[in-house]
Amino acid sequence: MTPSAADGPATKGGRSRRNFAGARPVMADVAELAGVSKQTVSRVLNDHPAVRPDTREAVLAAMRTLGYRPSRSARSLASGRTRMLGVISFDAARYGPASTLTAINTAAQEAGYLVSSIALDTADRDTVVRAADRLSAEGADGMIAIAPQLRVAKALAEARLDTPLVVLDNDLGDGTPVVTSDARTGARTATEHLLSLGHATVWHVAGPSGWASADRRSESWRATLKAAGVPAPPPLLGDWSADSGYDLGRELARNPKITAVFVSNDQMALGVLRALHEAGRRVPDDVSVVGYDDIPEAAHFLPPLTTVRTDFTDIGTRALHVLLNRIDAPTSPPPPLTVVPVDLQVRDSTSPPTRDH
Repeated sequence: MTPSAADGPATKGGRSRRNFAGARPVMADVAELAGVSKQTVSRVLNDHPAVRPDTREAVLAAMRTLGYRPSRSARSLASGRTRMLGVISFDAARYGPASTLTAINTAAQEAGYLVSSIALDTADRDTVVRAADRLSAEGADGMIAIAPQLRVAKALAEARLDTPLVVLDNDLGDGTPVVTSDARTGARTATEHLLSLGHATVWHVAGPSGWASADRRSESWRATLKAAGVPAPPPLLGDWSADSGYDLGRELARNPKITAVFVSNDQMALGVLRALHEAGRRVPDDVSVVGYDDIPEAAHFLPPLTTVRTDFTDIGTRALHVLLNRIDAPTSPPPPLTVVPVDLQVRDSTSPPTRDH
């Protein structure tokens, strides 16, 4: 009788033994050395719960003895999965998306998956569909879309992907799971911090319109000022770069009544700091500045930047786990929204306004 997954190792008496020396070992070699069927070896490779512990150890010992390394194709045939995940990313060079992608890769490797990623420069429907089709053709078991722009979300929704999907930042409106940071709380906390120091109002250097995180931060900044009974100055729109922050900072520096600025990311805040310095506006004595993201360099700005910390590692890791849960339990309803908390890192770029303001 052929040993089943629940059986122990079969006896080897009377069976011919192959000469394992020289040739690359295959699954049949492992089965023969362990005294089990190839089906049992396959079940061990795929961590099937019905395999007895002593059988599992016998198979693993045979694999170690032979130096057997299962191919990905063999695993795919046995499990119906490729153990490969796809990631579609946009603006991947920026700190947030890059850090999130690194976290996804790390978490995937720990879970035994490989990641194939495609970085896109445009977010039209056809480009998104081609990227998704390519990942599907590669056999992706599921996909994560780092989708910071609203038009990206629209393109993904129109693509109607059949593969399990998790989206970062944007809600597609069709029940697709979303993982995002708590941008509204972050902006509110930054604005309240500056108001609590005694500043009459808070100016805002915003990210580009049409970016989900930028829009949420701007909306929350405006709502916080309104709740405090403070008129909101007109926001200044940047493009996430230090250059745009510098240009807008020069504009801010020309207004002596401005004493507090909330900037929608740390790179733009760096540009604002330089512009204020060149104009002779001291930070924080004359102008307090709060950034967003807490990039590794923020603590080394001059002065060290008060900023809202976003845990991009946590975002990427949670997204990966939500996706794996969708793959493992496709009929279970996924969590519609996973929100990663943020926190304010108070450093030396904020203080109460001086008396002459």
